[in-house]
Amino acid sequence: MVVVGVQAGSAGSATAAPEAADRTTDRASASASATAATAVPLTAPQRAAAIKDAQAGADATADQLGLGSKEKLVVRDVVKDRDGTVHTRYERTYEGLPVLGGDLVVHTAKGGAHKGVDKANKARIAVPSTGASISTASAKKAALAASGEKDTKAKAPRKVLWAGNGSKPVLAHETVVTGLQHDGTPSELHVITDAATGKKLYDFEAIETGSGTGQYSGTVPLGTSPGPGGSGFALTDSTRGGHKTYDLNQGTTGTGTLLTDADDTWGDGTPTNRQTAAVDAHYGAALTWDFYKTELQRNGIRGDGVAAYSRVHYGDAYVNAFWSDQCFCMTYGDGAANQKPLTSIDVAGHEMTHGLTSATAGLRYSRESGGLNEATSDILGTSVEFYAANSNDTGDYLIGEEIDIRGNGTPLRYMDRPSRDGNSADYWSRNVGRLDVHYSSGPANHFFYLLSEGSGAKTINGVAYDSPTANGSTLTGIGRVKAYKIWYKALSTYMTSSTDYAGARTATLKATGDLYGASSAEYQAVAATWTAINVS
Repeated sequence: MVVVGVQAGSAGSATAAPEAADRTTDRASASASATAATAVPLTAPQRAAAIKDAQAGADATADQLGLGSKEKLVVRDVVKDRDGTVHTRYERTYEGLPVLGGDLVVHTAKGGAHKGVDKANKARIAVPSTGASISTASAKKAALAASGEKDTKAKAPRKVLWAGNGSKPVLAHETVVTGLQHDGTPSELHVITDAATGKKLYDFEAIETGSGTGQYSGTVPLGTSPGPGGSGFALTDSTRGGHKTYDLNQGTTGTGTLLTDADDTWGDGTPTNRQTAAVDAHYGAALTWDFYKTELQRNGIRGDGVAAYSRVHYGDAYVNAFWSDQCFCMTYGDGAANQKPLTSIDVAGHEMTHGLTSATAGLRYSRESGGLNEATSDILGTSVEFYAANSNDTGDYLIGEEIDIRGNGTPLRYMDRPSRDGNSADYWSRNVGRLDVHYSSGPANHFFYLLSEGSGAKTINGVAYDSPTANGSTLTGIGRVKAYKIWYKALSTYMTSSTDYAGARTATLKATGDLYGASSAEYQAVAATWTAINVS
């Protein structure tokens, strides 16, 4: 989700011609500094084979890590670096039960030598899966009561071990409570309750709110394919994993109707034309796919070469956009009075990146990890906007500046000084985890801006910024490209589901050490930037 209660085309490249000189200079600088720690792009078959091979050796890995005989490892992802280092991400089970918060990443050098492991929870698991437990009916009732929402339904609870946030592992029930959030966004609230007492231990939200002529992007090339039965054209991008864009026609359920057109000329730039929002959404999805592939060496959201799909025209005057793992899709509302669809470039990149985070670190959408989840979407959504170099929606460090949700021309969030929105935190404090995740994202957004551009007053692409530091230090940025490559490597190889701000500092320093060396200027800059936002 991007908010709080927050594009005639022929098939081809979705990226407009480069227009920003700093983008070219920045990327060249980053390329010159590229090291063997950069990930190797894997095709879908290569990734599947890597996962299969890792799973075959999972028992041996568990023994090597000293896990108990009742614990099993299930491979979720494999990342291979150019120097031969392999980062394998695992989920854990205990006596057959899923261990929520038990995920870990094992790092192996070329040749098989163990380099280390990052665990979401370092505690040993010793919980009898057959211990005292309330009935599933009682667990469902407890979850509904704990959700605090009305007009909700609960799916059948499943028994799990809860080990999230570094807590002592306990036997628990996980119940998914469905309904609507206060702004009409669908809700899939996961409620964790103690199996013995029914007491709520934790909850987190799974819905993460995020040539045609588009309202925001202008006239752009689109990836299209022949329409159904070979007649006309459809918004199906066969060059990017088969991404499709559908029209929900103001509905709130189902897939919708695939957008088609007779002459392959889509939209007219106005919200009254139903194709216009679809142009922006389809274009944004293509840009994000290209950014992942070109800049992050990632083959789609899950790394498997398969695209998600987009749904536009959700609900009536729905002022939000969201990502759902359940449908593996992005969904966009039409905004106030159905005149401001939430389909700008940075919003599209934001929502798709929620899927990327789910496929990698799996940052739990609550407290500090939830803030880092939201910040990751803002960071990479902003990076996609700069990458696009679209003259109608130039790159900036403002989130959602095109969609005007507030109705007064101001953006949703500011990365240079997050508190400008009236709610977000500029710096980390012990209270950050108590904020809504869209506001606890502030320190990480601030970190990314400072690391990219440095502190103080400056103007970038016509936008004035003035970024302070908590300790009064003066920082010089290392460039946006280096900054987002560091963040992505940390996300994909070192962060886990329960990573907090202190853990993010550790993860980004490890990633910077891999990419540029532990004695590099980049490493020193990352450390100094975390200190500047009060994380040390």
